[in-house]
Amino acid sequence: MVIRATAQRLRDRRRRAADRRFGVRLLGSAAVAAVAAVPFGLLLVLVEGHWEPLRRLDAGAARRLHEAALEHPAWTDTLRFLSDRVWDPFTLRTVVALLTVWLLYRRAWRLAAWSAVTAVTGGLVGLLVKVVVERARPSLVDPVAHAPGFSFPSGHAMTATTSFAVLLLVLLPMVPRAARALCWCAAVGSVLGVGFTRIALGVHWFSDVVGGWLLGLAVVALTAWAFEAWRSDAGRGRARLREGLEPELTDAHPEPGPSGRERADGSVRG
Repeated sequence: MVIRATAQRLRDRRRRAADRRFGVRLLGSAAVAAVAAVPFGLLLVLVEGHWEPLRRLDAGAARRLHEAALEHPAWTDTLRFLSDRVWDPFTLRTVVALLTVWLLYRRAWRLAAWSAVTAVTGGLVGLLVKVVVERARPSLVDPVAHAPGFSFPSGHAMTATTSFAVLLLVLLPMVPRAARALCWCAAVGSVLGVGFTRIALGVHWFSDVVGGWLLGLAVVALTAWAFEAWRSDAGRGRARLREGLEPELTDAHPEPGPSGRERADGSVRG
């Protein structure tokens, strides 16, 4: 009994230490996310430096898509509905918030923390970069849509990237293997679709959308790294991307704790 109690105390101490490191890594990754993405940093330099090839690409894409929007009002109304209702940042953030509440109900505490931190960090970092860069939105004759604030990076594109990544990486364990490829296609297609609507409606430059995608990916990659580091510290194996961040989410107890089941080697599974 003494040996078993000692072993249990050691395991509990290991879990608490892993949790502390997980929190530090989550906060650290949130701070580093704004400057860690090299492709985004390069794009930012080109935007700030008014690189002529990029300016021509932005202007050409805006002009052609704006002409198409003026010629096809029904198509434009559909894009506006998708952008302002289905893929609106408020809608996507609400879905992620509901997912986080569900994770708390499932007692997947750390996965809920990852979901919340990823969503909040994405929004705050995107807003900070907008304020720093202060890029003006496209100014078009006879615009078909309007949007407030600065232009770079696209908040819609960044929110879509972080939100669909959270939904995908959390819910994949609940999806049958045969349907997971379809889920990936739907998520990627939605993120690309969000970017297209913002350019076609004339409220963002092409480079704004690419910047939102890159910065969103940086946030997700860094917070996911923090979560994987916690799994390693807690004695769990590395999860494969196609199985989601926490494959144990389908178990009765998805995360290690007092109600978790111990393996013979002392590691913990949900």
